[in-house]
Amino acid sequence: MILLIDIGNSNIVFAFSNMEKINKSFRFKTLSDKTSDEYYIMIKSMLDLYKFDDVIISSVVPVVTSCLKKLFKSYYNIDSKIVGPGVKTGIQLKVDDPKTVGADIICDCSGAMIYSKEAIIVDLGTATKYIYVKNSTFYGVSIAPGVSISMKALINNAALLPNIEFSQPKKVIATNTISCMQSGVIYGSASQVDGMIDRIKEEINNKDIPVYATGGLSGVIVPLCKNQIAIKENLTLEGLLDIYKKNLVA
Repeated sequence: MILLIDIGNSNIVFAFSNMEKINKSFRFKTLSDKTSDEYYIMIKSMLDLYKFDDVIISSVVPVVTSCLKKLFKSYYNIDSKIVGPGVKTGIQLKVDDPKTVGADIICDCSGAMIYSKEAIIVDLGTATKYIYVKNSTFYGVSIAPGVSISMKALINNAALLPNIEFSQPKKVIATNTISCMQSGVIYGSASQVDGMIDRIKEEINNKDIPVYATGGLSGVIVPLCKNQIAIKENLTLEGLLDIYKKNLVA
């Protein structure tokens, strides 16, 4: 059993795999101020559910990467593999500075290549990323503030607006403060996704390219979009597993 770990700015996803599929996943809040021992106490009950032999980590939070790497070495005597220099990903990076490409983007690309040779990926996480990949080559990404960030910015900068939940209002033109905010953020995000997909399709001259969505809020936003978008909840983890397989010693 392999333990896959995707460390994002907001959440860490742990998933167990038998090398063929994702068996079970767990989500924890990313806490940059915790030690490896504190993390061990937090996640021990989850780790005890399966016997795992190896660990691979995709991360955009270096301090947490170091923390978890130490945890698995100290408590399980496992040297975790980290997606980065020295790890085969199978993804070529056609960008100005390949060193700046996040491990999450590389995993998304790897995951998308399981399903098609060319794709637009919409990753609705802390940031909303619009990724273009073709024939295992990453050609670039557009990055916008995520849905949660947009909501927090609205609340923090408008004194009279309350905290609200992510819930779909019945109408776009709403008649109370909470529904108005929900409409603006949620329908507005869906419209942004549609607009960006249309622009990318036009730029690459391919109106029939498949579009995949992943990330914690894909289930909220994608159903409101007009483009045909397939939700791949575990796309990043599937890509991470594929990268792990590429690095097995023959």
